[in-house]
Amino acid sequence: MNPVTDASLSSPQSVDRQYKYLKHSVFWSIRQGFPRRLAALIVMLSLAVPLLLWSLISYAQVVPPMFLPTPTAVVQSGIEMFMNNDLISDVLISCGRVLAGFVVAAVIGVPMGIAMGTFYSMESLFAPFVGTVRYMPVTAFVPLIVIWLGLGEESKILIITLGVVLYNAIMIADAVKFIPSEMINVAYTLGATRRDVLFRVIVPATFPSVLDTLRVNISGAWNYLVIAELVAAQTGLGFRIIQAQRYLQTEKVLFCILLIGVIGLAIDYGLKWMSAVLTPWADQTRH
Repeated sequence: MNPVTDASLSSPQSVDRQYKYLKHSVFWSIRQGFPRRLAALIVMLSLAVPLLLWSLISYAQVVPPMFLPTPTAVVQSGIEMFMNNDLISDVLISCGRVLAGFVVAAVIGVPMGIAMGTFYSMESLFAPFVGTVRYMPVTAFVPLIVIWLGLGEESKILIITLGVVLYNAIMIADAVKFIPSEMINVAYTLGATRRDVLFRVIVPATFPSVLDTLRVNISGAWNYLVIAELVAAQTGLGFRIIQAQRYLQTEKVLFCILLIGVIGLAIDYGLKWMSAVLTPWADQTRH
Protein backbone atom coordinates (compact mmCIF):
# COMPACT_ATOMS: atom_id res chain seq x y z
CA MET A 1 0.00 0.00 0.00
CA ASN A 2 1.03 3.61 -0.49
CA PRO A 3 2.73 4.88 2.70
CA VAL A 4 1.39 8.36 2.09
CA THR A 5 -2.14 7.03 1.97
CA ASP A 6 -1.60 4.96 5.11
CA ALA A 7 -0.27 7.97 6.96
CA SER A 8 -3.17 10.14 5.91
CA LEU A 9 -5.70 7.51 7.04
CA SER A 10 -4.03 7.16 10.44
CA SER A 11 -3.81 10.89 11.10
CA PRO A 12 -6.10 12.39 13.77
CA GLN A 13 -7.61 14.81 11.25
CA SER A 14 -8.79 11.97 8.97
CA VAL A 15 -10.25 10.08 11.93
CA ASP A 16 -12.17 13.19 12.97
CA ARG A 17 -13.49 13.57 9.44
CA GLN A 18 -14.65 9.94 9.37
CA TYR A 19 -16.34 9.94 12.81
CA LYS A 20 -18.18 13.20 13.23
CA TYR A 21 -20.93 13.48 15.80
CA LEU A 22 -24.31 14.77 14.61
CA LYS A 23 -24.86 18.29 15.91
CA HIS A 24 -28.01 18.88 17.90
CA SER A 25 -30.73 20.79 16.06
CA VAL A 26 -34.18 21.73 17.27
CA PHE A 27 -35.57 23.23 14.07
CA TRP A 28 -34.16 20.62 11.67
CA SER A 29 -34.49 17.52 13.84
CA ILE A 30 -35.77 14.44 12.02
CA ARG A 31 -38.52 12.72 14.04
CA GLN A 32 -36.88 13.61 17.34
CA GLY A 33 -39.64 15.71 18.85
CA PHE A 34 -40.37 19.40 18.55
CA PRO A 35 -41.20 22.02 21.23
CA ARG A 36 -44.93 22.76 21.31
CA ARG A 37 -44.41 26.48 21.84
CA LEU A 38 -42.17 26.73 18.81
CA ALA A 39 -44.67 24.68 16.78
CA ALA A 40 -47.49 27.01 17.84
CA LEU A 41 -45.39 30.04 16.91
CA ILE A 42 -44.69 28.63 13.44
CA VAL A 43 -48.39 27.90 12.94
CA MET A 44 -49.27 31.48 13.89
CA LEU A 45 -46.64 32.83 11.49
CA SER A 46 -47.88 30.63 8.64
CA LEU A 47 -51.35 32.13 9.07
CA ALA A 48 -50.32 35.68 9.91
CA VAL A 49 -47.90 36.27 7.03
CA PRO A 50 -50.43 35.65 4.20
CA LEU A 51 -53.05 37.68 6.07
CA LEU A 52 -50.60 40.53 6.50
CA LEU A 53 -49.66 40.50 2.81
CA TRP A 54 -53.33 40.41 1.84
CA SER A 55 -54.07 43.36 4.14
CA LEU A 56 -51.17 45.44 2.85
CA ILE A 57 -52.04 44.89 -0.82
CA SER A 58 -55.81 45.33 -0.42
CA TYR A 59 -55.87 48.31 1.94
CA ALA A 60 -53.22 50.09 -0.13
CA GLN A 61 -55.38 49.37 -3.20
CA VAL A 62 -52.45 48.03 -5.16
CA VAL A 63 -55.09 45.79 -6.77
CA PRO A 64 -58.64 47.08 -7.44
CA PRO A 65 -61.17 45.98 -4.78
CA MET A 66 -63.19 44.14 -7.41
CA PHE A 67 -60.26 41.72 -7.83
CA LEU A 68 -58.95 41.69 -4.23
CA PRO A 69 -61.30 43.04 -1.54
CA THR A 70 -60.04 43.90 1.92
CA PRO A 71 -60.35 41.47 4.84
CA THR A 72 -62.88 43.85 6.40
CA ALA A 73 -65.10 43.72 3.31
CA VAL A 74 -64.87 39.92 3.22
CA VAL A 75 -65.87 39.58 6.88
CA GLN A 76 -68.72 42.05 6.48
CA SER A 77 -70.04 40.19 3.44
CA GLY A 78 -69.87 36.92 5.39
CA ILE A 79 -71.86 38.38 8.28
CA GLU A 80 -74.42 39.70 5.81
CA MET A 81 -74.73 36.29 4.16
CA PHE A 82 -75.28 34.59 7.51
CA MET A 83 -77.84 37.18 8.60
CA ASN A 84 -79.79 37.73 5.38
CA ASN A 85 -79.06 34.85 3.00
CA ASP A 86 -79.31 31.89 5.40
CA LEU A 87 -75.74 30.82 4.75
CA ILE A 88 -75.84 28.33 7.63
CA SER A 89 -78.30 26.21 5.62
CA ASP A 90 -75.92 26.21 2.68
CA VAL A 91 -73.10 25.07 4.97
CA LEU A 92 -75.15 22.19 6.36
CA ILE A 93 -76.35 21.11 2.90
CA SER A 94 -72.82 21.14 1.47
CA CYS A 95 -71.47 19.22 4.46
CA GLY A 96 -74.22 16.64 4.00
CA ARG A 97 -73.39 16.20 0.32
CA VAL A 98 -69.68 15.85 1.00
CA LEU A 99 -70.31 13.40 3.84
CA ALA A 100 -72.65 11.24 1.75
CA GLY A 101 -70.33 11.14 -1.27
CA PHE A 102 -67.26 10.49 0.85
CA VAL A 103 -68.90 7.70 2.87
CA VAL A 104 -69.93 5.94 -0.35
CA ALA A 105 -66.38 6.38 -1.69
CA ALA A 106 -64.95 4.91 1.52
CA VAL A 107 -67.37 1.96 1.56
CA ILE A 108 -66.37 1.08 -2.01
CA GLY A 109 -62.72 2.19 -2.09
CA VAL A 110 -61.43 0.75 1.19
CA PRO A 111 -62.42 -2.91 0.56
CA MET A 112 -61.33 -2.61 -3.07
CA GLY A 113 -57.92 -1.28 -2.03
CA ILE A 114 -57.43 -4.00 0.59
CA ALA A 115 -58.42 -6.66 -1.95
CA MET A 116 -56.08 -5.24 -4.61
CA GLY A 117 -53.16 -5.08 -2.19
CA THR A 118 -53.79 -8.56 -0.75
CA PHE A 119 -54.70 -10.76 -3.69
CA TYR A 120 -52.92 -10.76 -7.05
CA SER A 121 -56.16 -11.97 -8.61
CA MET A 122 -58.05 -8.90 -7.38
CA GLU A 123 -55.24 -6.63 -8.52
CA SER A 124 -55.44 -8.17 -11.99
CA LEU A 125 -59.21 -7.69 -11.93
CA PHE A 126 -59.41 -4.09 -10.71
CA ALA A 127 -56.05 -2.50 -11.60
CA PRO A 128 -56.69 -2.06 -15.35
CA PHE A 129 -60.09 -0.50 -14.69
CA VAL A 130 -58.85 1.74 -11.87
CA GLY A 131 -55.71 2.74 -13.75
CA THR A 132 -57.74 3.76 -16.80
CA VAL A 133 -60.73 5.48 -15.22
CA ARG A 134 -58.76 7.57 -12.71
CA TYR A 135 -57.23 9.56 -15.59
CA MET A 136 -60.65 10.42 -16.99
CA PRO A 137 -61.89 13.85 -15.82
CA VAL A 138 -64.98 13.62 -13.65
CA THR A 139 -66.37 16.79 -15.26
CA ALA A 140 -66.64 14.91 -18.56
CA PHE A 141 -69.13 12.52 -16.94
CA VAL A 142 -71.42 15.28 -15.64
CA PRO A 143 -73.75 15.32 -18.70
CA LEU A 144 -74.05 11.54 -18.55
CA ILE A 145 -74.71 11.60 -14.80
CA VAL A 146 -77.50 14.13 -15.34
CA ILE A 147 -79.03 11.87 -18.01
CA TRP A 148 -78.73 8.79 -15.80
CA LEU A 149 -79.78 10.20 -12.42
CA GLY A 150 -81.45 13.53 -13.17
CA LEU A 151 -80.86 16.78 -11.29
CA GLY A 152 -81.48 15.52 -7.76
CA GLU A 153 -79.11 14.92 -4.86
CA GLU A 154 -78.09 11.52 -6.23
CA SER A 155 -76.19 13.08 -9.13
CA LYS A 156 -74.27 15.44 -6.84
CA ILE A 157 -73.33 12.63 -4.46
CA LEU A 158 -72.20 10.46 -7.38
CA ILE A 159 -69.91 13.20 -8.71
CA ILE A 160 -68.22 13.52 -5.31
CA THR A 161 -67.93 9.75 -5.02
CA LEU A 162 -66.34 9.35 -8.46
CA GLY A 163 -63.83 12.06 -7.67
CA VAL A 164 -62.51 10.26 -4.58
CA VAL A 165 -63.22 6.52 -4.68
CA LEU A 166 -60.41 5.41 -7.00
CA TYR A 167 -57.76 7.38 -5.12
CA ASN A 168 -58.89 5.69 -1.91
CA ALA A 169 -58.50 2.29 -3.55
CA ILE A 170 -55.03 2.98 -5.00
CA MET A 171 -53.54 4.51 -1.85
CA ILE A 172 -54.87 1.74 0.39
CA ALA A 173 -53.65 -0.96 -2.01
CA ASP A 174 -50.16 0.56 -1.84
CA ALA A 175 -50.36 0.62 1.96
CA VAL A 176 -51.21 -3.09 2.04
CA LYS A 177 -48.24 -3.89 -0.18
CA PHE A 178 -45.89 -2.24 2.34
CA ILE A 179 -46.81 -4.78 5.02
CA PRO A 180 -43.68 -6.94 5.53
CA SER A 181 -44.02 -10.44 4.13
CA GLU A 182 -42.43 -11.74 7.32
CA MET A 183 -45.57 -10.84 9.28
CA ILE A 184 -47.73 -12.91 6.93
CA ASN A 185 -45.28 -15.83 6.93
CA VAL A 186 -45.14 -15.87 10.73
CA ALA A 187 -48.94 -15.98 10.84
CA TYR A 188 -48.96 -18.97 8.49
CA THR A 189 -46.27 -20.65 10.62
CA LEU A 190 -48.47 -20.26 13.69
CA GLY A 191 -51.33 -22.00 11.91
CA ALA A 192 -53.36 -19.06 10.62
CA THR A 193 -55.70 -19.51 7.69
CA ARG A 194 -56.00 -17.04 4.81
CA ARG A 195 -59.05 -15.56 6.50
CA ASP A 196 -57.07 -15.09 9.70
CA VAL A 197 -54.21 -13.42 7.84
CA LEU A 198 -56.63 -11.05 6.12
CA PHE A 199 -58.67 -9.99 9.13
CA ARG A 200 -56.13 -10.38 11.94
CA VAL A 201 -52.90 -9.30 10.24
CA ILE A 202 -53.52 -7.26 7.08
CA VAL A 203 -56.58 -5.25 8.14
CA PRO A 204 -55.18 -4.17 11.57
CA ALA A 205 -51.78 -3.37 10.03
CA THR A 206 -53.41 -1.29 7.28
CA PHE A 207 -55.95 0.48 9.51
CA PRO A 208 -53.71 3.50 10.36
CA SER A 209 -52.99 4.02 6.66
CA VAL A 210 -56.69 3.76 5.88
CA LEU A 211 -57.45 6.60 8.30
CA ASP A 212 -54.63 8.71 6.88
CA THR A 213 -55.86 8.05 3.33
CA LEU A 214 -59.38 9.13 4.22
CA ARG A 215 -58.05 12.24 5.94
CA VAL A 216 -56.06 13.21 2.85
CA ASN A 217 -58.74 12.43 0.27
CA ILE A 218 -61.62 14.20 1.99
CA SER A 219 -60.09 17.41 0.65
CA GLY A 220 -60.78 16.05 -2.82
CA ALA A 221 -64.43 15.61 -1.88
CA TRP A 222 -64.67 19.33 -1.05
CA ASN A 223 -62.98 20.18 -4.35
CA TYR A 224 -65.55 18.18 -6.30
CA LEU A 225 -68.36 19.78 -4.31
CA VAL A 226 -68.25 22.91 -6.48
CA ILE A 227 -68.47 20.75 -9.61
CA ALA A 228 -71.35 18.80 -8.09
CA GLU A 229 -73.26 21.96 -7.22
CA LEU A 230 -73.00 23.16 -10.78
CA VAL A 231 -75.66 20.56 -11.58
CA ALA A 232 -78.82 22.67 -11.18
CA ALA A 233 -78.17 23.35 -7.49
CA GLN A 234 -80.03 26.11 -5.69
CA THR A 235 -78.27 25.69 -2.35
CA GLY A 236 -74.81 24.97 -1.00
CA LEU A 237 -71.49 26.76 -0.69
CA GLY A 238 -70.50 25.88 -4.24
CA PHE A 239 -73.74 27.40 -5.50
CA ARG A 240 -73.05 30.57 -3.48
CA ILE A 241 -69.56 30.82 -4.98
CA ILE A 242 -70.86 30.44 -8.52
CA GLN A 243 -73.70 32.89 -7.95
CA ALA A 244 -71.38 35.51 -6.46
CA GLN A 245 -68.92 35.00 -9.30
CA ARG A 246 -71.59 35.83 -11.88
CA TYR A 247 -72.21 39.21 -10.26
CA LEU A 248 -68.50 39.91 -9.60
CA GLN A 249 -69.07 39.84 -5.83
CA THR A 250 -65.49 38.87 -5.08
CA GLU A 251 -65.79 39.42 -1.34
CA LYS A 252 -68.54 36.77 -1.12
CA VAL A 253 -66.50 34.37 -3.23
CA LEU A 254 -63.50 34.77 -0.96
CA PHE A 255 -65.57 34.36 2.20
CA CYS A 256 -67.13 31.11 0.97
CA ILE A 257 -63.72 29.80 -0.06
CA LEU A 258 -62.24 30.69 3.33
CA LEU A 259 -65.23 29.09 5.04
CA ILE A 260 -64.65 25.84 3.16
CA GLY A 261 -60.99 26.03 4.21
CA VAL A 262 -61.94 26.45 7.88
CA ILE A 263 -64.40 23.55 7.71
CA GLY A 264 -61.80 21.39 6.00
CA LEU A 265 -59.18 22.28 8.61
CA ALA A 266 -61.59 21.34 11.41
CA ILE A 267 -62.33 18.00 9.71
CA ASP A 268 -58.62 17.37 9.20
CA TYR A 269 -57.79 17.93 12.87
CA GLY A 270 -60.81 15.86 13.88
CA LEU A 271 -59.68 12.91 11.77
CA LYS A 272 -56.11 13.34 13.01
CA TRP A 273 -57.38 13.22 16.61
CA MET A 274 -59.47 10.14 15.78
CA SER A 275 -56.40 8.46 14.30
CA ALA A 276 -54.37 9.19 17.42
CA VAL A 277 -57.13 7.75 19.64
CA LEU A 278 -57.88 4.65 17.57
CA THR A 279 -54.31 3.82 16.50
CA PRO A 280 -51.94 5.05 19.23
CA TRP A 281 -49.36 2.42 18.26
CA ALA A 282 -48.94 4.13 14.87
CA ASP A 283 -48.45 7.63 16.28
CA GLN A 284 -44.65 7.53 16.11
CA THR A 285 -44.69 6.25 12.54
CA ARG A 286 -47.25 8.85 11.50
CA HIS A 287 -45.31 11.77 12.97
